Amino acid sequence: MDSKKLTSASGAPYFEHQDSQTVGARGPVLLQDFILQENLAHFVRERIPERIVHAKGSGAYGKFTVTHDITKYTKAKIFSQVGNSCRMFARFSTVGGEKGSADTARDPRGFALKFYTEDGNWDLVGNNTPVFFIKDAKKFPDFIHTQKRVPKTNLKSATMMWDFWSLNPESLHQVLILMSDRGTPYGYRHMHGFGSHTYSLINENNQRTWVKFHFKTKQGIKNFSNEEAVKMAGENPDFAQEDLCNAIDSGDFPKWTLYIQVMTEEQAKEFRWNPFDITKVWFQGDFPLIEVGEMELNEVPINYFAHVEQSIFSPSNLINGISFSPDKMLQGRLFSYPDAHRYRVGVNAHHLEVNRCPFAVNNYQRDGFMADSSQYQDKPNYHPNSFDDVQPDPAYKNFEYELDSTYVANFNRNENDDDHYTQPGLLYTKAMNQEDRDHLIHNIIESMKGIDGPKRDEIINRQLCHFFRANIELGMKVASALSVNIDANMMNHSK
Repeated sequence: MDSKKLTSASGAPYFEHQDSQTVGARGPVLLQDFILQENLAHFVRERIPERIVHAKGSGAYGKFTVTHDITKYTKAKIFSQVGNSCRMFARFSTVGGEKGSADTARDPRGFALKFYTEDGNWDLVGNNTPVFFIKDAKKFPDFIHTQKRVPKTNLKSATMMWDFWSLNPESLHQVLILMSDRGTPYGYRHMHGFGSHTYSLINENNQRTWVKFHFKTKQGIKNFSNEEAVKMAGENPDFAQEDLCNAIDSGDFPKWTLYIQVMTEEQAKEFRWNPFDITKVWFQGDFPLIEVGEMELNEVPINYFAHVEQSIFSPSNLINGISFSPDKMLQGRLFSYPDAHRYRVGVNAHHLEVNRCPFAVNNYQRDGFMADSSQYQDKPNYHPNSFDDVQPDPAYKNFEYELDSTYVANFNRNENDDDHYTQPGLLYTKAMNQEDRDHLIHNIIESMKGIDGPKRDEIINRQLCHFFRANIELGMKVASALSVNIDANMMNHSK
C-alpha cells in the first residue's frame, strides 16, 4: 500500500518535520523554515475562546424517533407521523466551571440538543432542571459573575453566591434543586433534561398551544452525594465524559423519552402563576406528561474539538410549528446565544459540519471570516433578483397574534410573581423523601459555611428568611447547624 506524503497546509510535500533549519549544527534557526512557522502558528491557535458558561462539556450524535402522534398540537414535519426520525447531536455540560473544571462539581447541567430536520435545524437548549435561578435575562451577567471568580483573588466565593441568591428570592426554587443531590448527577446518562422555558406549538389550523419539553432518562436517575462528588472530582475530573464515551463505545446507548406538557391559551390566563415564569413549574397533575418520542445517543464524535467544542446551539433555531413565548429569559437568550457564537466560533460557524443543516440552505449571507462558498458559489448575493429560483414560501409565514397590552414599561413583576415560596416548599415536602431532605440540608450547610467577611451574618440571615418562608423545618435545621439564634424578628420576616 502506498503511504501518503507529509504535506504543508497548502498541500506541498516536505521531508524535514523533526529538525528545524539552522546555520550550522549549533547555529541559530532560520526564519525561512516555513514549516516551523506554520506548525507553531497553528498550534498556538488550536483553541478558540471557551464558552463563558457551559465551558466544560461532552457531546454525542444519535437519533430521535417519533413514537406518538402530536399532530393536533404542531405542524412541525418531524412530528407529522409516528415513525419519523432524524439525526441529532447532544451536548451536556456544567455551567459555572471553566474548560478544565471537574465534571462532578455542584452545578446545573446543560442539556443542549440539535435535531437535523428536513425543515431546518431545531435546537432545544435547556438544563437538567425544569426551572432557573432568575426570570429576566437582564440579571444574567450579574448572576453568572457570582458563579465565577472574585476579580481580586480569582477564587470562587460562597459569599457572593449566597449574597446574590439571598437578594433574589426568585432563585430559591432552583437553589433547592441545586443543593439537592440533583446538583451532582452521576454523569450525564442518569439525569433528566428540560427545555425549561415555555415554548409554543402551532398546528395546521394556525392554533397555538403553550408547551414545555421534558426528556426523561431511561437509565434511571442516579446522583453522587456531596462527598462522593468531591472525591470523584479529585480522582477523575473527566468522569462524565469518560462515562458517556465508554457507554456508547460498548454499545450501551443512552436513551431518553421525550414528553411534553401542553397548556391552552385559556388555561394560561387562569393559571395561578405566570406560565412564562421560568422559576415556576406546571404541576403534572394539572398538565400531565404526553409521550412523544425517544432520543438515543449512539456515536462518539470522531474529533472532540471539531464537533463538541465548535458546536453552537441557540433557542432561536426553531422550525415551522414550534415557536417562542413571552418568557423574558427566553427572549433574552434569542439574542445572546447567536451573538456568543458569532464571537466565539465566527459568523460562519453554521457552515461547520456539526452545525450545518444537512438539507437545503438557501440565503444571501456571504463572506466574513472562514467563508465557504461551496454551497452558493457565484449565485447572487441579493434578493429579489432575476437569476436564481429562490422564492419565499407563504406556507412558512409567521404565526400572527395580538398582544394583551399596548402599555410599555420595565415591569418588575407580573401577576403572582412575588410567590417565590409555594413551589419550593412543595418541592421540599412532596417531591423529596426524607433522605433527599437530609442530603439537601447537609449540602446547604456545607456550602453556606463558606460565607465569610463583614456581611456574613446579614447574608445568612437574609437567606434563612427565604428558607423559613418555604418551609419552617428547612429553615430551623439550617439555622441550627449554622449556630444562628432564631429571634422573633426573623420569624416575622419569614411570614
